[in-house]
Amino acid sequence: MTDSSSALVQERAAVADACRRLGAAGLLIGTAGNVSVRVGDRVAVTATGAVLAQLTAGQVTVVDLDGETVAGTLQPTSELDLHLGVYRRYGAGAVVHTHAPMATALSCVLGELPCIHYQLLALGGTVRVAPYATFGTPDLAESVLAALDGRSAALMANHGSVTVGPTLDKAVENALLLEWACGVYQHAAALGKPRVLDERQQLAVIEAAIARNYGTTQPLQEGKA
Repeated sequence: MTDSSSALVQERAAVADACRRLGAAGLLIGTAGNVSVRVGDRVAVTATGAVLAQLTAGQVTVVDLDGETVAGTLQPTSELDLHLGVYRRYGAGAVVHTHAPMATALSCVLGELPCIHYQLLALGGTVRVAPYATFGTPDLAESVLAALDGRSAALMANHGSVTVGPTLDKAVENALLLEWACGVYQHAAALGKPRVLDERQQLAVIEAAIARNYGTTQPLQEGKA
């Protein structure tokens, strides 16, 4: 191990910033949760036991894809196997795991979060719930990896949620979107049985989003101001 404070300096600071943002949004409570970002064969990941809403870059450890520490002075998160598994299997750029209130609540009662709103399509549609397993174990990592197949988000039964993305910003955005969607489902279920978008409706949304470049700013066309 080399304790090089210069390793992934920007990425370690970005992980700390992401944790503080998620904490301010109420998705990270105390030391519960973990965040990482990958650059090549190095991963900057939160240290175990750190208060995430107040995280500093010095509380972010750098490991290689085998889990060996290459920079930092603190032990990485107990969910390191999950993070590394995501990088190995799916080639993601970042991972966010939280115990966000709405996502955790739904993980205790649902077998899956159905596609009740078209924005869930940004996460791949229906969000699967990985079977319960003890935190920090290979069984938990494997069940979550299976639930993430073809998706950018998964719920973890009686535990929390995981989101992934090509960048750290996107993984954070996905975590915020998932928590919003869980809140929408909870409110809808309190009023009645939520309607679920069928495959035809989902496909129509995808086609419309592609045709309109949905989600990006666009200049006004001549004469249409």
